[in-house]
Amino acid sequence: MTNTYLPYDVLIETASGEQTTLEEHKGKVILVVNVASKCGFTPQYDDLQELQRTYGDRGLQVLGFPCNQFKGQEPGSNEEIQEFCRTSYGVEFPVFAKIDVNGDDRHPLYDQLVQAQDAAAEAGDVAWNFEKFLVAADGTVTHRFRSKTKPTDEVVVAAIEQLLPR
Repeated sequence: MTNTYLPYDVLIETASGEQTTLEEHKGKVILVVNVASKCGFTPQYDDLQELQRTYGDRGLQVLGFPCNQFKGQEPGSNEEIQEFCRTSYGVEFPVFAKIDVNGDDRHPLYDQLVQAQDAAAEAGDVAWNFEKFLVAADGTVTHRFRSKTKPTDEVVVAAIEQLLPR
């Protein structure tokens, strides 16, 4: 398997419409997740927030990227998404502006991420909402977890703990 790296310098849009990059997160362990508000997996927001609360002080950063490409399950505006995340799930980690994770308009961040393989050695397009990409502090994408794997599943937690400083 060839190494896939997180492109820290690619432009991303914050929920408030400002351009930024992931440079401020360089050196952290990052969990990148494409999220949606009206999906059967939406309750994973609770688990993502639990991971952020549990491991944030040790260097984990959860990053959410809303996407409306899967049966229109993220129809809201960026402001509505932020409100939903805060009030429904107490989300404190960054949730950025909506992006495409597949297709001709795929965001450059995901151009890199989709090259990473999952446990079955499959790479390629994101299959559904709440697919998770774990990135080591050096920027290497080390794990890809499909939607059905909860963020607090023991395999995800073990992978995170392995990458974090003791």
